[in-house]
Amino acid sequence: MEAITQCASVVRSRAVVARVIAGETLIVPVRGRVGDLASIYSFNQTGTLIWKLLESPRSLAELSTAVADEYGVERARAQSDVEKFVGELKLVGLVEVPQFVAVAGD
Repeated sequence: MEAITQCASVVRSRAVVARVIAGETLIVPVRGRVGDLASIYSFNQTGTLIWKLLESPRSLAELSTAVADEYGVERARAQSDVEKFVGELKLVGLVEVPQFVAVAGD
């Protein structure tokens, strides 16, 4: 798996359905227009914070700062944990790195 750089943007995959139930975020991948119930993912509070932030593209640095600020942990620890978590999300297809195309005049 290719590592995600701190400045690369990451966003939620559009091929999932997410719901918050009893304070937990549950993610179900959608394959062939059907929810893959064998692959349900559950996130704790920290995972839920990151998932909410990934509604729009965010860099790993932005996510790390948000986690450090929210939970009062050292930025290096937050960065390490966020990199690992987002890497796992990418590995199972829950997030993607958008490919931006430059337009003439940009």
